Amino acid sequence: MANNNTGQNTISKYVWVIKTIHRHKKIPFKELNELWLRDEISMGEQLPKRTFDNWRYAIWDIFGLNIVNEQKGRYRYYIENEEDITDNGLTSWLYSTMSVANTLSCSRSIKERILLENIPSGQEFLQPIIEAMKENRLLNITYKSYWSDEKCSFDVKPYCVKLFKQRWYLVAQSTHPFYDDKPPMIYSLDRILNLEIKQVTFEMPKDWNSQEFFEGCFGICRSLDVEVVKLKVSAQQANYTRDLKLHDTQEEIERNGNYSIFTYCIRPEFDFQQELLRHGEDIEVLEPQWLREEIAGKIERMNSVYKSKIE
Repeated sequence: MANNNTGQNTISKYVWVIKTIHRHKKIPFKELNELWLRDEISMGEQLPKRTFDNWRYAIWDIFGLNIVNEQKGRYRYYIENEEDITDNGLTSWLYSTMSVANTLSCSRSIKERILLENIPSGQEFLQPIIEAMKENRLLNITYKSYWSDEKCSFDVKPYCVKLFKQRWYLVAQSTHPFYDDKPPMIYSLDRILNLEIKQVTFEMPKDWNSQEFFEGCFGICRSLDVEVVKLKVSAQQANYTRDLKLHDTQEEIERNGNYSIFTYCIRPEFDFQQELLRHGEDIEVLEPQWLREEIAGKIERMNSVYKSKIE
């Protein structure tokens, strides 16, 4: 029987190299090899310099991480674009995903003890969408939204894709003249019924930027302007909020034994409001006043629904 673990083991070695160099910031090859020999991944075999160099090139091709030598002093190796690991970009996501995937692949003997979340349908369309994006080709999609019983087919220019809460979304510009002066629309991949890549190409707007398009967004909603939001978070919940930020702009401006106050430069849209409600009494909106009243109104309406059923 063929060994199906070859590719898996190779990725494991790449991930080990990235993690080790990232942890040490800068490390000579001799020290790297010593750490390699101490780890069971080496199976007791040295890491040849030529093999390491080949892995560096492969890591660049797969992860987009450039491992270089400082060429002075101790001739230490470091990741030149280390910031790509810690930001929210493709490189960071790819590295994290492949690291986890590799760990899971090596854990099939205890698969019944590893519980995962189900991911909605729609992922089958991700690959053709990305292929169309690479060549700037139009897509014809058949779509059925949550708000309509009718399905419709139309052509779009695919601009970017975004992952949010286990769902993939497509940002695309309709080819219909009516939408020429309007911003791109956002489509959920799990609401696409059919998709076809067309031979027709389009020119990507030079001034369009996906990061700027979602600037200040919590998720995918972007109809409101960015403004400063101030939250009062219970001391216990604040521990979680520090470790897993609600948004990249999060700043802690006050902290004591009972609560912390965090600020955000964010679009306080529906998806952000839902996140606040999810935390219940542990999070209180202090500013802006309109958002405080909006959340209070939602809580009152929720209370009336439950209260009427209890009575």
